[in-house]
Amino acid sequence: QLQLVESGGGLVQPGGSLRLSCVASGVPLDSYSIGWFRQAPGKERERVSCISLSDSSTYYANSVLGRFTISRDNHKNTVSLQMNYLKPEDTAVYYCAADPSYVACWHDRTTFPSWGQGTQVTVSS
Repeated sequence: QLQLVESGGGLVQPGGSLRLSCVASGVPLDSYSIGWFRQAPGKERERVSCISLSDSSTYYANSVLGRFTISRDNHKNTVSLQMNYLKPEDTAVYYCAADPSYVACWHDRTTFPSWGQGTQVTVSS
């Protein structure tokens, strides 16, 4: 059974950086398309970024393009989200999720089958 655990969240000032990690136990993450999602209070969950199973193509929401970078480290069985130039509107609970489909990243959807518990990111001065 795939279990995902996020880490790396915290409190950071505007303009700062954080690096989130999504670690899997039990199965290799390179067998999955991996998405990073976030949900702010009172808002719907949205996809922030995705890295495809098939060719590691990457996808980003317009709101984070140029600031966030998703990457895989297959030796550590980890997918990371490097977040730079953070803004107060980036404040949310961030989740990683996995989907065994190679087309999972092609569409901007939030219905991935396996999810982590989330990590809080707060951007505030």
